[in-house]
Amino acid sequence: MIRIEGKILVDEGDIEERFIRSSGPGGQNVNKVATAVQLRFDVRNSRSLPDGVRDRLIRLAGKRVTGEGVLVIEASRFRTRERNRRDARDRLVQWLEKAAAPVKHRRKTRPTAGSRERRLEGKQLRSETKRVRKPVSPSDD
Repeated sequence: MIRIEGKILVDEGDIEERFIRSSGPGGQNVNKVATAVQLRFDVRNSRSLPDGVRDRLIRLAGKRVTGEGVLVIEASRFRTRERNRRDARDRLVQWLEKAAAPVKHRRKTRPTAGSRERRLEGKQLRSETKRVRKPVSPSDD
């Protein structure tokens, strides 16, 4: 079991890990050893997540969630399977903690009288600067 925020427990059975070959440079070893980890977590069908957390996680993860509601995390930062596996699980925990955090609602505020006044003064100065730059029209003297 993986504990998130003290109140959410994720069952290890909901997590599927596959080892794949890493991309990029690495010499002869990269062509024969599968050290990268592809972690798959079925968000939509997980019974351990509350509905609000599930919906927020799908929204936050964006393109990392497949059409079937499976979160896919690939970890290939390290050279060993175990460190990549730990890295993928840590990232899953980070996503879950982010989704479990309560949403902070924005409180509507109004600009202060002073800020409105300063804004209008700035606009007035800018207007005056532009007016002075205009070419002088010929006057009938």
